[in-house]
Amino acid sequence: MFAVIETGGKQYLIKTGDSLKIEKLDVEAGKEVVFDKVLLLAKEDGTDVKIGKPYLSGVSIAADVEVQGRGKKIRVVKFKNKIRYKRTSGHRQPFTQVKVKEVKA
Repeated sequence: MFAVIETGGKQYLIKTGDSLKIEKLDVEAGKEVVFDKVLLLAKEDGTDVKIGKPYLSGVSIAADVEVQGRGKKIRVVKFKNKIRYKRTSGHRQPFTQVKVKEVKA
């Protein structure tokens, strides 16, 4: 089975056993997290599709938190021509990596 879940303001297509990086969650590494905002649920061959309005009731996805980390550094540059203004800063986006265990339907 595969499902579409919503977390952190984004939607993810997941299957059992998938490992994905999502927006940071307040859960320690090694703990379990449950996603209950399931938008779509279907079998692998595309049959038996269930679509929520907006979410499916009684369906949840269990996942284990593998890593809490920070992404690659990006550089942010502000520059104004002819007035000697230049500012450089960096940013590292925090993330949570989870491994999907099972779909509870």
